[in-house]
Amino acid sequence: MKRILNSAVSLIVVMIVLLLIIPLSTFFLDVMIILNISVSIIILLISMNIKEALEFSIFPSLLLITTLFRIGINISSTRSILGNSGTAGAVIKSMGDFVLQGNVVVGFIIFLIIVLVQFLVITKGAERVSEVAARFTLDAMPGKQMAIDADLGSGLITEDEARERRHKIQKEADFYGSMDGATKIVKGDAIMSLIITAVNFLGGCIIGMVQGGMEFTEVLSVYSIATVGDGLVSQIPSLLISTATGMIVTRAVAEDSLNFDVVRQFKAQPRAIMMAGGVLAILLAVPGMPKFQLGVIALVLMLGGWQLLRRMDEMAEVPQMQGAGGMGMAEGEDIQVSEEENFKDINSVYSLITVEPIEMEFGYSLIPLVDEASGGKMIDRIVIFRRQYAQEMGLVIPSIRLRDSSSLNTNQYVIKIKGEEVAKGEILVDYYLALEPPNPEKELDGIDTIEPAYGIPSKWITVDKKEMAEIYGYTVIDPLSVMLTHLSETVKKHAHELLNRQEVVRLVENMKKQSPELVEELIPPLISYGNFQKILTNLLKEGIPIKDMETIMETIVDSSMTVKDIETITENIRVALKRTITRKFCEGGSMKVVTLDADLEKNIITSLTAGEHGMYLALSPDVMQNVITQLSDEVKKFHDFGQSPLVLTSQVVRVHFYHLIEQFFPDVYVLSFNEINNNIQIQAIGNITM
Repeated sequence: MKRILNSAVSLIVVMIVLLLIIPLSTFFLDVMIILNISVSIIILLISMNIKEALEFSIFPSLLLITTLFRIGINISSTRSILGNSGTAGAVIKSMGDFVLQGNVVVGFIIFLIIVLVQFLVITKGAERVSEVAARFTLDAMPGKQMAIDADLGSGLITEDEARERRHKIQKEADFYGSMDGATKIVKGDAIMSLIITAVNFLGGCIIGMVQGGMEFTEVLSVYSIATVGDGLVSQIPSLLISTATGMIVTRAVAEDSLNFDVVRQFKAQPRAIMMAGGVLAILLAVPGMPKFQLGVIALVLMLGGWQLLRRMDEMAEVPQMQGAGGMGMAEGEDIQVSEEENFKDINSVYSLITVEPIEMEFGYSLIPLVDEASGGKMIDRIVIFRRQYAQEMGLVIPSIRLRDSSSLNTNQYVIKIKGEEVAKGEILVDYYLALEPPNPEKELDGIDTIEPAYGIPSKWITVDKKEMAEIYGYTVIDPLSVMLTHLSETVKKHAHELLNRQEVVRLVENMKKQSPELVEELIPPLISYGNFQKILTNLLKEGIPIKDMETIMETIVDSSMTVKDIETITENIRVALKRTITRKFCEGGSMKVVTLDADLEKNIITSLTAGEHGMYLALSPDVMQNVITQLSDEVKKFHDFGQSPLVLTSQVVRVHFYHLIEQFFPDVYVLSFNEINNNIQIQAIGNITM
C-alpha cells in the first residue's frame, strides 16, 4: 500500500497527460472538474496555514501538475462542447446557468471581469512578488552565510545547527528561484484560458449554425452557457492556485522525492482536507450540481481528514502520558512498559552511550549563575570565550553541556571531558573571591580557600569587604568569573583531546576555500587525515595555535619530501610558526627562561634510543631525578614574575625534554632557540645542570 501511495503522483501525472488525448464522458468530466476544484481549495488552505515556504516545498512542482490538469480538463470539455452541441456535463451547465441567469450580455461581462481579475490582479501580482522574492533571497545569501559563520565562531550555535541553517538557506534560494519560473506557468495558463473561451464560443457558433442548422439566438444561448460554464470551472481553480502562489512566495526545496513529499505533506494537514470537504458539501446547495459526485468526494475528504486528525491526536497523547509522572501505580507501570518498548529498538540503546565532549555540572545553589531565566550570564560568557579562543588558537570549541546534578554539594561544580571528571571546584554565590598578593598590606577576614584555576591562595569575602580588599592589593573576582576562568583554563589544557577527526575534516574543508591547490597537494597524497590530526594535536597540546593553517600545510608539504616522522615534521612547523610562538610567550620584548647546561643536552642526545615508534629518551634514573628536582625549584621563580614557566633548549633536544617533564610539570612550556625571533631579549633566570 505504501509503495502504491509513493507512486500515486507519477500515475496521476500520466493520467493527466492522457486527458489531452482520450475523450471523457460527461460523468467523468464532472468528476475531474470537482477534483480540480477540491485540490485547488486544499492547496489554498495549506498555503494559508503554513508558517514558512519550506513546509510546502513541493508547491512549484504541484503548480505545474495542477496547471497541466486544468489544461487537460479544458481540452476534454472543449471536445465535448464542440462535438456534443454544447453539452459538457452538469457542472459546466449549472455554472453557466448560475452566472448568466438568462441574460447573455450581463453573464459574459461578469465572466470577463472574473477572468481579468484573475489575469491582471492575482496572477500579475503573484508573478511580481515571486520575481522580487527570488532576487532578494539570492542577494541576501552571502549575508546570511556570514551571519551563520559569525554565530558559529562566537559559539551561539553548534556545527550541526550551522550546517542545518546553511542547508535551509540553500533550499530557500532554490525554492524562490523555482517559484519565479512557476509563476510564468500561471500567467500562461490564464492567457490560455482566454483563448480556449474564445475558441469555444466562436467555434460553437460556427458549428451550430453551419453543421447543426440552428438559429443564431439558439446557438448564442446554448454555446454561451457552455462557454461561460467551462471558463468558470477552469478559472475558479486557477484563481485559487494563483492566490495560493501569492501567499506562499511571501513566506525551499523538498529533501525527498516528490511522490513521498506530496503524500506526507498532505497527510500533515488533515484540517485543510476536512475544510475542503465541507466547502464541497456546501456546493450541494447550488441548483443543478451533480449531487452524487459532489457528495461522494465531499464525504471522502471529510472522513479521510477526520481519520488523519484522530491518528495525529492519538500519537500526540503518548508523549504526554509518558511525561505525566507517577500519579498512580497503573501510570507508573504504563511508563515502564513504554520505556521497555522504546529500548527494544537498538537505536534507542545507542542514544544512552553518547558522550558529550565537554560537560559542566552544578550544585543547586549555582543554578542562578547559569539559568538565563534567572539572570545568569554563564552562557553569554561561554560564547565570548569560544569566540576568543577560536580567534586565538584556530580551534572551535564544541558545545558545552550545562546541567544541574543532585549528586553534588549545593556549591560544587564539576567539569567533564568526554564523560570523565577532570576538574572540580566549589564557590560561594553571595561572596567574592579575593586573590592574595605576594605581600599583602593587611590580612582580610574571610574563608580561606584555593583559587581553582591557578591554585592561588585566596579568601572568600563578603560584598561589604570588596573595596577594602582592593585597597589592600587583593584581586577581587566575582563567583561567575571564578567558575568561568576555571572552565576556560580546563578547556585550554585539554583542547588537544577535543580535536577529533571530524573537526580536522572541517578545518581542511574550510582551508579548501582559500587554497584548494595546497590541500589537494597535501591530503591525501602526502599525509592522511589521521597523521594530520596527530600533528595538530601535538601543537595544541603544547599551546601552539593552529590558526595559520596555510603555513602548517606548506611546511608539511616541504618536510614530507625528506622526512616521514610525525614529531620531526611537528618541530619544523614550530620553527615556521616562530612569530606566533614568540607573540604568545613574549611580554614587552623580553622573555624570562630556564636554560639547560651544555653537558646535560649532550647527555640527553647520547641517551636517545631508537624504538619501534621512533626515538625515545633513556636517561638514567639518578640524572632524571636530578633534573626534575632542579626544575621544580626553578619553576617557583616564575610565580613572582606572573609569567608561564619557560624552558629554552636546542631544537634537537626540545621535544625529548618536553616528553621527559610533561607528566611532572604539565604547565611548563619547552621552547627551542629556533622558535624565538631574533629581536627578543632572552633573560635566563636559571640553569639546569648535570
